[in-house]
Amino acid sequence: MIDMRMKSRYLVKDLYTADPSAHVFEEKLFIYPSHDIESGVPENDNGDHFNMRDYHAYSMDDINGEITDHGVILDVDDVPWASRQMWDSDVACKDGKYYLYFSAKDKNDVFHLGVAVSDTPEGPFKAQTHPMMGSYSIDPCVYENEGEGHYIFFGGIWGGQLQRYRDNNAIECGAEPADIEDALCPKVARLSDDMLEFAEAPKDLLIYNENGELLRAGDHDRRFFEASWLHQYKGKYYFSYSTGNTHKLCYAISDNLYGPYTYQGVILTPVVGWTIHHSICEFKGKWYLFHHDSVPSGGKTWLRSMKVQELEYTEDGKIMTMDGMG
Repeated sequence: MIDMRMKSRYLVKDLYTADPSAHVFEEKLFIYPSHDIESGVPENDNGDHFNMRDYHAYSMDDINGEITDHGVILDVDDVPWASRQMWDSDVACKDGKYYLYFSAKDKNDVFHLGVAVSDTPEGPFKAQTHPMMGSYSIDPCVYENEGEGHYIFFGGIWGGQLQRYRDNNAIECGAEPADIEDALCPKVARLSDDMLEFAEAPKDLLIYNENGELLRAGDHDRRFFEASWLHQYKGKYYFSYSTGNTHKLCYAISDNLYGPYTYQGVILTPVVGWTIHHSICEFKGKWYLFHHDSVPSGGKTWLRSMKVQELEYTEDGKIMTMDGMG
């Protein structure tokens, strides 16, 4: 059911911001977006025109109040191993330290995941000298599973390079599976106690359809493309993600963090722009969806603006579908 009454609003007007990761730290809402810029790189399917080079941190005391820009918290020039394209990021907290997980290309134009550390949620963050060992692809999301530690979810096809890997190893000729084959899966791994590395080899996060079958690569309306996010609601794990080229934000549910997950439906219908990248966060007793579109830039897919709107559940735990044009 689509509730056309749900409206979204833009949060930042002086910068182009996208891929917002929202968390509550120190009783404030903190949002960590990527920072879109006009770099002059031609648009292509590999996403080279998304040529971001730094991250900002924002905070809010109230969802309807003013938003504070804490400035640049990490720049590509401050990451020893990175060369360009500072894509999606996320932040987690452990023992009073804050950890920024980000995706960037190394000197060989290969995407890896990096970690930077700060004593405060507003940064600035200091990057480690090397990417996470064994990491690849893009779009990290970190989730603390109570009593069990932190877990990282990641992956993205096409420009995100996930199709270049099988069983955590690079393959010679990376390509998506055939339409009738199983879709590529997002990845999940437990983090080490120091939050800086994988504690285990990343595993496939399996997503099934209503018949208990793995989603197929040709099912572009439902298969995973990028933008992993995990949250819990009433004891269930909700894994949400973008379908990329079909421009939908979808979700699946499981009783177990590792899955398998069962596809449930669409959270957000297509927006103005290309893909949808988001986060879901509870703040002061209400749930919110953070995402972006390209309306303020006149439809330029690489110049996006982050938005927020309230997210609602039905009595049986389904997420009510929102209108991306609303």
